[in-house]
Amino acid sequence: MSDKESLLHSGEDIDKLIEQLPKALYSDKIELCEWEGFWCEPTLIKAAMIFKKTFKSDPNDVLLASSVKTGTTWLKAICVCIMQDNKDEQDVLVKDNPHFHVPTIEAMDYYIKSPANDLYTMPYPRLFHTHLPYKVLPDSIKNSDYCKIIYIVRNPKDTLISMWHFFNNHKRVENFFPLEKAVECFCNGVHHYGPFFEHVLEYWEESKRRPQKILFLKYEDLKIDPKKEVDKIALFLGKPFGNEEDLEKVLWRCSLERLKNLEVNKSGSLFTVVPNSSFFRKGIVGDWKNYMTPEMEEKLEKITSLKLQGSGLEL
Repeated sequence: MSDKESLLHSGEDIDKLIEQLPKALYSDKIELCEWEGFWCEPTLIKAAMIFKKTFKSDPNDVLLASSVKTGTTWLKAICVCIMQDNKDEQDVLVKDNPHFHVPTIEAMDYYIKSPANDLYTMPYPRLFHTHLPYKVLPDSIKNSDYCKIIYIVRNPKDTLISMWHFFNNHKRVENFFPLEKAVECFCNGVHHYGPFFEHVLEYWEESKRRPQKILFLKYEDLKIDPKKEVDKIALFLGKPFGNEEDLEKVLWRCSLERLKNLEVNKSGSLFTVVPNSSFFRKGIVGDWKNYMTPEMEEKLEKITSLKLQGSGLEL
């Protein structure tokens, strides 16, 4: 057993390990640490370490995965409805934000209102979410042929703009940091769960190798043809729609416009200093054009082309 592995035996030792990690500031404000090649806040890394070491997957588990601001909330809402088999007439999305129904495993310490189920005690089949890169997932998840993963990705320019708005908003400080700084952080990979492209490519490559285990979705495809994509999700989960009416009901319940206008998503908070409303902004494709300069656009396109070269993935 290595020294680092032995440190994982207690929370106190994990804190010591985190203290030794490389550190940087996101937007000159938020301290991030680098662990296993990705950047995150120390509290989230601690939870990730515990999850990686202790979690035992079940064949019926469904893990939703994503980088930040790529359609996570929407995907959670869709999968909650599908997993209900559409038999329950009670619309749970009216009562609570999607993040209440599908907990993000490494963010449990940030919940103000405890989610519907604790990760280790929730009933089977378990539906949960993570922003963690594929390589740091527990071996019990990665090695299982049955535990399924759905990953959603978004165009990097829209992802960046959404992330910029989100952190400015949830810190409740006007002009928390300039867009120029956000672009710099994104391109350098020093942002929450960054680098973005490495995060995406890990899941992309694994989805090509094991398509029966990982369903790789694009936010833009879900916007263009939600019927096709939601039907695909249901089939992947082993819960195909019995008729067109059931599919249409899920599409209606989970439409971004409806979710955004539900009272539960317009007020209150599930997470510390993160209002529920901050999870619903415009949700449109191409919003980056309203903010980025030609120089920013060129910079993002160059790094996107460089990072995705030879992967077969287009974003």
